Amino acid sequence: MLELNYLRANVERVKKGLKVRSFPEQEHAIVDRIIALDDRRKELQTTLDSLLADRNAFSKEIGALFKSGQRDEAEAKRQRVSEIKEEAASVEEELKNTKSEQQELLYQLPNVPHESVPAGNSDEDNEVYQDWGSELPVLADAAKPHWELAADYRLFDMELGTKITGSGFPVYRGKGARLQRALISFFLDEAVKAGYEEILPPLMVNEDTARATGQLPDKEGQMYYIEKDNLYMIPTAEVPITNIYRDVILEEKDFPIKLTGHTPCFRREAGSYGAEVRGLNRVHQFDKIEIVQIQHPDKSYDTLQEMMQHVAGLLEKLELPYRILRLCGGDLGFTSALTFDFEVYSAAQQRWLEVSSVSNFETFQSNRLKLRYRDGKQTRLAHTLNGSALALARIVAALIENNQTPNGIVIPKALQHYTGFDLIEKA
Repeated sequence: MLELNYLRANVERVKKGLKVRSFPEQEHAIVDRIIALDDRRKELQTTLDSLLADRNAFSKEIGALFKSGQRDEAEAKRQRVSEIKEEAASVEEELKNTKSEQQELLYQLPNVPHESVPAGNSDEDNEVYQDWGSELPVLADAAKPHWELAADYRLFDMELGTKITGSGFPVYRGKGARLQRALISFFLDEAVKAGYEEILPPLMVNEDTARATGQLPDKEGQMYYIEKDNLYMIPTAEVPITNIYRDVILEEKDFPIKLTGHTPCFRREAGSYGAEVRGLNRVHQFDKIEIVQIQHPDKSYDTLQEMMQHVAGLLEKLELPYRILRLCGGDLGFTSALTFDFEVYSAAQQRWLEVSSVSNFETFQSNRLKLRYRDGKQTRLAHTLNGSALALARIVAALIENNQTPNGIVIPKALQHYTGFDLIEKA
């Protein structure tokens, strides 16, 4: 959530950011409405403070007037105190409603994009930040996509998942399950080596937690909701992990805070159909290792580069061709100031698959989280960042497609220690 003081001081920059994000022109009026509400809030607060001061002053005078025998004046002031109470109650109610409307409108405003974010309407306008730079792998004509390889090698079963739960819930089995477990261990170990503290968080969160990191109200329709308990299944480990520091005041010496965690992720992904979402390309439940950093504002963009290098290193160790995209305004997440997506090349499908997003949220999340640090005698909002390191479903898809041979699926050297085998042979 944008800070109100920032919004008031940067009206034109905020509106420019909305244009970069391709927000409809009529929705830019929300900025003016927030400021108008803030002006009204200040007026009401001043009026209320004055009324309460008068009430207190009159209340003190009433006793003295009664004691001195000035009963008529005392009764007149008592009547005035009664009137002030009614006026104050009315002003308090309007003040409460004004604050509530202002807060709801602030929740509707996305983060201001970083100056480097290109304007655009959709993923087609994203900018290639770093290309692969060499020839992409080419497979034999008999090469198969991962959903066909899954049947040949008995790696995972989408139909069985549909039977047990519903469409988009894969069942991994045999060496497919072991490959999944190996990737989880590999990614976690690499994160711990890089200085991240491992966290095993809950898989369900309450409304306050989801709101604090920006999933509510923006992504409400994408999350699985447990109505009876008013809980949400997490769409990413970022949500519970970042909330560890909700309502916390840090010292400058605490930076950087580096956290990592593996969780299943649950996303409804409503309205997704077609060949591009076959197999593991888009599922409702998948495993992911998340990296989260809480950083001093002066260092957060250096940290963003560091996190990107970490993700790139993982893909290089897995021997997967990848490229990095800088997301345009229209494809940028609601809470993000700047996001880079990593895509791996699927040789069998001959297309790029997104496997990671690395983002700097600046103070947008920390303002909701009330996550601050001491800067001398004052407190300031920290910056929060997160990245996928990595999301497994599409990594598995690319690994088994790109490494298929006539003899079986070859396991990258970096994973062989974790899998306990270097080749997956046909079932």
